[in-house]
Amino acid sequence: MKKIELAENVYWVGAVDWVTRDFHGYSINGTTYNAYLIIDEKITLIDTVKRPYTSELLHRIRNIIDPAKIDYLVVNHVEMDHSGALPEIIEAIKPEKVFCSKMGHKALLQHFHQPDWPYHVVTPGEEVSLGKRTLSFLETRMLHWPDSMFTYLKEDEILFTSDAFGEHLATSERFDDEVNQDVLMHEATKYYANILTLYSPLVKKLLAKVQEMQLPIKMLAPDHGVVWRSNPGKIIEAYSRWCVHQGNGKALVIYDTMWESTKMMAKAIAEGLHEQGIEYKLLDLQVNHRSDVMTDVLESSAVVLGSSTLNNGMLPRMADFLMYMRGLRPTNKIGACFGSYGWSGEAVKMMNETLKEMNIILCHEGLKVQYVPEHAQLGTCVELGRTVGKTLKAFLAGEKVESVI
Repeated sequence: MKKIELAENVYWVGAVDWVTRDFHGYSINGTTYNAYLIIDEKITLIDTVKRPYTSELLHRIRNIIDPAKIDYLVVNHVEMDHSGALPEIIEAIKPEKVFCSKMGHKALLQHFHQPDWPYHVVTPGEEVSLGKRTLSFLETRMLHWPDSMFTYLKEDEILFTSDAFGEHLATSERFDDEVNQDVLMHEATKYYANILTLYSPLVKKLLAKVQEMQLPIKMLAPDHGVVWRSNPGKIIEAYSRWCVHQGNGKALVIYDTMWESTKMMAKAIAEGLHEQGIEYKLLDLQVNHRSDVMTDVLESSAVVLGSSTLNNGMLPRMADFLMYMRGLRPTNKIGACFGSYGWSGEAVKMMNETLKEMNIILCHEGLKVQYVPEHAQLGTCVELGRTVGKTLKAFLAGEKVESVI
């Protein structure tokens, strides 16, 4: 088995998951569970893997060293895709110390009920000598669990970043410069959109903290995806945009339709956007997964939602998507809602209320059409698109824009 080295005596020993397709409702094409082994006077394992991949982790370690020789184990994150292997790994290596954050200690006890493990609760900034090398720890609470922390390998300038700066990307390559850059950045965007959007204010604080500490960083080594060795600044710069929800000026028309009437409205609204020179995407929820739509939402500047009314409510796919988006709470956007109905028409009001709850600026009170829209009603839809376009241009120009409802 080929040894994968990040730096001299620093190895990737994780596992590649080629089969998983769903991660808490987020559609993925596999992933990796990254773990790292540092060979020094105190041999150290940083993170483990999901439980089914325990043997793969041990096999990679044995290819380098007898697992029983490992002295220290660092747990950056207790979520089970990184800690599931812990009981078997601790039994195999019998570490002198298990390093974790204060909240990590609490979470480990709650997950594994093992009070006798040799826990060492670190304080932020604490340093631990491994011999020739030094580890230090940075608490990153709620990125994206309360226990999360980063570990910094001082001499090699490698920051082990837990669930930050990652991607759900199953690939035979381990480093950023070995994979297609368009694929890499798309997966990194999707990862942030579907996991970290809610925690953007904390990401912003973290980036400021790292800058304040002036940590030299040659490499970012996350727990999912590839290691950023050639250009870690690329993903850091992207996070600096995403954490303030800096839009790209584009609009999304996201809809679900029953008998094509709402689809007709969506296309007419898109015409109005086009007339205003706004780049847009039409996203039908019947054929676009919620997590792919959320990826577009992250970088968009306007979100226009459409749903037919079914049983006095939204169509199920729109209700599902809005529940998902509300949990992630994207901000710094304008919005509007529309839809067709038969006899009640509550869907538009419900969508408006959800967007208001997310503090998205509503530039229109909402448009609904009974049954099949006529030519004049489609003209009203075009006008809605124009309104969104005009408001978006003012918004992007820095003018004050307020919700109309």
